[in-house]
Parts: sequence; C-alpha cells; structure tokens
Amino acid sequence: MLDHRWIAAHIPHQGSMCLLDEVLTWDAAELRARATSHRSPDNPLRADGRLGAATGIEYAAQAMAVHGVLLAGDGQPLGVGYLASVRGVRLHTDGLDDVSEDLDVRVQRLSGDAEVILYAFDISAGGRTLIDGRASVVLDAARLG
Repeated sequence: MLDHRWIAAHIPHQGSMCLLDEVLTWDAAELRARATSHRSPDNPLRADGRLGAATGIEYAAQAMAVHGVLLAGDGQPLGVGYLASVRGVRLHTDGLDDVSEDLDVRVQRLSGDAEVILYAFDISAGGRTLIDGRASVVLDAARLG
C-alpha cells in the first residue's frame, strides 16, 4: 500500500510537511493521491491561521515527486526535482482550510525527458475543482547549469 509512511520514505518532505496521505491510482501518465492535511491546524503552509488555495501547488508538487519515484521503478527518485515554473494556474476557491472533504490531487505527465517534465495538475474535493494548472519540473538543475 502506498500510504503516508511509504510516501514520506520516498520524497524529501518529512513530518507535517509531507502532505499526502496515500496514492489512490497511478500509471505511466498519471497519479492520483488523497490528502487530509489541509484540515490540520498545524499544517506548516498555514499563514495567519489560513491555508490559501495557492498552497495546493505544493500538494501537486509532492504528487509529482511521488510519480517520479514510481516511474523510476526501483523505489528511487529519478533525480532531485525542482519546481521550475507554474503556468495557467486557476484558483477556484479562496482557501483549502475550509474544505471539509478530502483533497483529490491529480497530476498528469504531459511530456518530458531525463531533464524536464511538464505536468498538468488539479486538486478537487467533493467533485469540485479547487485549483488547476501546469508545472515544469527540472530533474537535475546542476546538470543543466
């Protein structure tokens, strides 16, 4: 089972900063994960007691990291990934902290190679899209420099 413990063992985010609870489904093109940490009062992304909708980008980035580990096949990450850019981000809500349902975090690999991957992402809850957009992930920034 790809639960919170497994996720924390395979991505750099630890403690309360590991935001995902479990991987629901995945294949070579897509990953869906579930998260409940948006309801936690000690979520490290909260500012002034609020968890703004844009913090959903971090949920998506962690799902991308998990997807990379799974694609590597041997349980090791493809490389140290860096979120290089986000584009076309649409916030359909003001915040995530008042969402009572679990978050459904979906990332879809659109294209990529050994250096850069382009993902589409969306986060929904209760059948309602909360945030969506695209993100570029650089797998090894030092090698590109």
